Amino acid sequence: MAGFHTKTFLKHDDYMTPKYAWENIKQFIPHDKVIWEAFYGDGKSGSHLQELGFNVIHEPIDFFKEDKGEIIVSNPPFSQSKEVMKRLLVIDKPFILIFPSSKINTQYFREWKDKHLQIIIPRKRIQFIKNGNELQNKCNFDCFYYCYKMNLENDIIWLE
Repeated sequence: MAGFHTKTFLKHDDYMTPKYAWENIKQFIPHDKVIWEAFYGDGKSGSHLQELGFNVIHEPIDFFKEDKGEIIVSNPPFSQSKEVMKRLLVIDKPFILIFPSSKINTQYFREWKDKHLQIIIPRKRIQFIKNGNELQNKCNFDCFYYCYKMNLENDIIWLE
């Protein structure tokens, strides 16, 4: 799920991840690890990852109180990005998270500068889902997949 602060997207966090967003990076997600899709949303993101062959924990539980799985693969609520990144410093677990590209300029992302974040850049903008409908060409900002402890071949990967 994601929240947007633009003219098109109102400030709330009920924008869901389309399946193709996970298909784009499935080759970078380890198949031998238990994934925690930590932000439940409408429940479909975890199902998408399971359909791609991953072992996924996806339950409507509190990310800030729980700690599940071996790796986090998720699209956290953008309005809580600061709190999410601070929590991730505490649990120190590998992750792949979708966040707006502009988040890298925030102070709370700078706290990660010595943690060796890696970035996967999609070929085109992710068009999130609202009320079951993909919002074609409505997302007017770019998102990256921010990665930690993923041991990717390069620090920046541009998807084709």
